[in-house]
Order: sequence, then structure tokens, then C-alpha cells
Amino acid sequence: MKVGEELAPLEIAVTRTLIVAGAVASRDYQDVHHDAELAQRKGSPDIFMNILTTNGLVGRYVTDHFGPSAVLRKVAIRLGAPNYPGDTMVLSGTITAIDEAGTAEVRVVGANGLGRHVTGTVTVSVPEGPA
Repeated sequence: MKVGEELAPLEIAVTRTLIVAGAVASRDYQDVHHDAELAQRKGSPDIFMNILTTNGLVGRYVTDHFGPSAVLRKVAIRLGAPNYPGDTMVLSGTITAIDEAGTAEVRVVGANGLGRHVTGTVTVSVPEGPA
């Protein structure tokens, strides 16, 4: 692990099932995350992913890279272009800082066909030895 190291990109198919399941799992019952007709009445072309699902996918991306002993300390994200069904989000990341204790800061971007869906910073601890 070193500053400047890039994480391998991760492609995530944005399906209706992923959007609805993520909303239900996070108890976000807003109609724009599961009812296309109501989402359209509110001005959206379709349902779209909620921030909690995006947050979980960003966390998964980072912990998949650092391994099972990795511990997320902070996830600070900002949403941009919506994730609609049928698109693909590609997550990419770069290690921007590492402290003496083995805690890394990772800059993460998730892009789709409309632009940047998510940008942010994840702080992750990677303990040495058994957890």
C-alpha cells in the first residue's frame, strides 16, 4: 500500500433489482427508488439509486481492495448524476494518504453514462496480523 496507488476499477451494472433492493434494505421507501410511474411524475425519467446504496457500494469497493481485515473509519461521499436502471457505474480509487498506524485515505469516484455519480473520500484501517 502506497500513496498514489490506484485501486482496480469495479464495474457495477445498475439494475432495477439493485436499486429497489438497496432502497428496501436501507428502509428508504421513497417512491422515486421503486415506482417508475411516480418517479416520472416527479420529473425523473425513471427510478434512481439512493445514497445509502451508493454508500454501501463505495464501502464494498474499498474493503474488497484492502481485504477482510480492513475497517472503514469514515465514508464521506457526495452524489452527482443519478444512477438509473440500465446504466453501469464504474468505481475507481486512488490512495491519497497513509499514516503510521496503517490508516489510508482513498479518493473514490463512481462514474456512469451521465457523468460522475459519486465522489468522495474513504478512510480505512488495515490492521497488521490477525484481526
